Amino acid sequence: MAPATNRLAHPSALDDLLLYRTNRLLGVAGGMVTRLCEGRFGITRREWRVLAQLAHEGGLLSSQLAERAQLDRARTSRAVTSLVAKGLVHRQTQPGDRRQAMLALTPAGTALHGAMFPLVCDINRELLALLDEAQVAQLDRMLDVLQQRADALVAQAGAALPRADRRRGGRSVRSMG
Repeated sequence: MAPATNRLAHPSALDDLLLYRTNRLLGVAGGMVTRLCEGRFGITRREWRVLAQLAHEGGLLSSQLAERAQLDRARTSRAVTSLVAKGLVHRQTQPGDRRQAMLALTPAGTALHGAMFPLVCDINRELLALLDEAQVAQLDRMLDVLQQRADALVAQAGAALPRADRRRGGRSVRSMG
């Protein structure tokens, strides 16, 4: 069995897998953000991601927003439609191509982001509070390196992998014997 200090490099159980552990962390800590979104501000976590991206980058085409928020276009479209209905996002179709729409926050969307962002930052600070400044800086660098590697792996192997089809679920499991 691999030493406990090297279990990420040599996983032998589910709890040793980097993606599983980061997903668990997101599930627990992200749950606090979800409760803020839904309980206090009346938006979903996906809508928060879209709203925050628009606050950060200003006007974007819906296709640009989907790419930057790392959501598929259908989910982005549903989130945008909901945010428009809530009066938080303004959609301006482009002349000559009604399929292209420039998206921007409304004053109400800007106000919601201004009220919510500091609360999300507080959760972030509390999560990192156990680490010293050097450890936080090291974690930041490591996350950048891991993101670059993940992006490279997707670019390298993405076309060879089967497309995800959540409607089919596990029905395409093949025999391992």
